[in-house]
Amino acid sequence: MDILILSIATVVGLYMAANIGANDLANAMGTSVGSGAITLKQAVVISMFANTLGAVLAGGFVTNTISKGMIDPALLAGEPNMLMFGMFAALISSGICVHLATLFGLPVSTTHAIVGAVVGFGIVSVGAGAVTWSKIVSIVISWVISPAAGGLIAGGMYYFAEKKIMSAKDPLNASERYAPFLIFLVFLVLILSLIFKALKNLNIDIGFFYTVLLTIPIAAAAGVGGRWWLGWQTRSGHKLRPEQEGYSPVDRIFAHLQILTACYIAFAHGANDVANAIGPLAAIFSVVNTKSVALSVEVPFWMLLIGGIAVGGGLLAFGTRVMDTIGKNITEITPIRGFCAQFGGATTILICSRLGFPVSTTHVLVGSVVGVGIMRGMGALDLRILKNIGLSWIVTLPFTILLSMFLYKLLTFFLV
Repeated sequence: MDILILSIATVVGLYMAANIGANDLANAMGTSVGSGAITLKQAVVISMFANTLGAVLAGGFVTNTISKGMIDPALLAGEPNMLMFGMFAALISSGICVHLATLFGLPVSTTHAIVGAVVGFGIVSVGAGAVTWSKIVSIVISWVISPAAGGLIAGGMYYFAEKKIMSAKDPLNASERYAPFLIFLVFLVLILSLIFKALKNLNIDIGFFYTVLLTIPIAAAAGVGGRWWLGWQTRSGHKLRPEQEGYSPVDRIFAHLQILTACYIAFAHGANDVANAIGPLAAIFSVVNTKSVALSVEVPFWMLLIGGIAVGGGLLAFGTRVMDTIGKNITEITPIRGFCAQFGGATTILICSRLGFPVSTTHVLVGSVVGVGIMRGMGALDLRILKNIGLSWIVTLPFTILLSMFLYKLLTFFLV
């Protein structure tokens, strides 16, 4: 019986992971594919590698039994099966929610979906008073703050690029002149994120002063070397793909920069969001194996690994609709616009993570794309698409709460 439960739990967890890839990870690659910087197949390979690396290195090998600490696991200590059924209900309901959103091409937060699902079964199992409602409030606040922050940084970067590069007498010369600075900023964000996320989970603490001392010279060296490499790539006469035939030399430079930021977003996604599927799965395994409720559980390496791979597989199988929304439908994306949007998203995620503020990768990236669109003029945005996205964000929490409550009652009615 235990083997059957664990087998079903693994299938359900992988279903959720695939939906995370089809929606959340599609956001990370959407602007790169939409601008033509990389193909869908290249996006799958890059994101699967970076996402899995983020899950394994920075995803954490210990997770709270109840996702995001929404409910105190001690309240379920006497009834471990309640926790197991609750995790099943949470995975299924959040998976269905994200799957439906993906079918309509709507980018939603898988973190918010799993949080709503956990709250739903928590209300039914231990009562509404046991839910940490202050965290729900912080999530609602993040709906406004995280897209606004992403839009502000991305819009500011686009304004800089437009004034200093695109409006210059010789845009190619200007882009090559500013390339070291841009590469420096990209690597600064990449290295700081790696240190703050990966090393923290590996229990390695370098300290802020030494982090800066280590990061700045490496980023500066990357900027100097990157200028030479980009110049060589631009003038080497490499054959372009059909979707890149209209690229200017400046576009080719920013396409390479865009790929770097896409790798970081995929890494950050693996670090943050693979746990949305693997955390509840690990909790189910813990209950089945120990017949008890633990406050936190160890996440086996194999779970993180297959979770990261399943997320990449979901991107390949179902991710094109959401990628079209992010990369084409909100506003027209070119390499320079895509770079600005992804840099804005990456920087926002880094800053908010350091401040301990809960953010959704999806919300940040959508806000960043909108920020670039606003700098081009409101007419450049498809407001109908934005309205639908906004409604999907609002609906996610109540939908998963109600569906999880129903599924939990259904499971306990038939199996208890």
